[in-house]
Amino acid sequence: MDNPDLTNSIEPLELKHREQLMQSLAPLGHGLSEYCFSNLYLFRKIHDYKILRDKRIFIQGKTYDDSSFLMPAFDLNGVSGTYLKHIIKDFDFFFPIHQTDLHYFDPNVFSFELNRDDSDYIFSTEKLKTYPGRNLSPKRNLAKQFADNTFHSSQPLTKTNKSDAMEVLQDWLTDVSKPVDDTDYDPCHEALKCMDSLGIFGHIYFSKEEPCGFVLAKEVLPKICVFHFAKGKRKFKGVFQFMFSHIANLYEDRFSFYNFEQDLGKPNFRKTKQSYYPDQLLNKYRVRLK
Repeated sequence: MDNPDLTNSIEPLELKHREQLMQSLAPLGHGLSEYCFSNLYLFRKIHDYKILRDKRIFIQGKTYDDSSFLMPAFDLNGVSGTYLKHIIKDFDFFFPIHQTDLHYFDPNVFSFELNRDDSDYIFSTEKLKTYPGRNLSPKRNLAKQFADNTFHSSQPLTKTNKSDAMEVLQDWLTDVSKPVDDTDYDPCHEALKCMDSLGIFGHIYFSKEEPCGFVLAKEVLPKICVFHFAKGKRKFKGVFQFMFSHIANLYEDRFSFYNFEQDLGKPNFRKTKQSYYPDQLLNKYRVRLK
């Protein structure tokens, strides 16, 4: 039985934790974006991620609405209710918990909550490849417009063309006209610098010699890919629709689904992601003591 009298240690999440967390998280999250080390690392400052250790390992963090949580970095099977009740007492809740893991928490002790802002958007490869049907015809037309009128070439993102991606990122920031701290500019900039260390892959797209957009992605589970970042210059109409379709076609044998992560409760994010008609919303439960 787990001993509830624990002495634990806490340290900031850093790149040195990569190997340990990549191995432990890989089988756990059912495709949730947080169960991907690159997601944790790139957004560690925003969420104040830390490693909490006792006889087990947790990710300690804060949600976008400033609630404290613990994310189990281990299989919950066989873990006692006494242990779970003890370890969460100084936090608001466990998070993010997939619905298939809720049975590990005694409903007489814990309550289960959903915040719609947390949910990840899941799209099938087939949908992104062709944007089928009437609802997606605007996306299909934009992708075709870019392909016919603008697109010249694409390349895998490497050291030799990262400066082109940096140019796109800087122009994107100018286009959105927001303070840097109100955007994901800094995490995206770091992702470009740390691609190899984090196991991220990407592609960059050109109109003749000018870079117009790029995507950065990561396999979170076999057959499931997370889109961490997609950036493009606003003057190139259809670049985002084209990039998503191109990646889906390019990796159709490797990935069946793409996770576009959550909308953070921001109306513009929600409107954009819903406009692609997701195949599924991957819900994340908050499990708190009653």
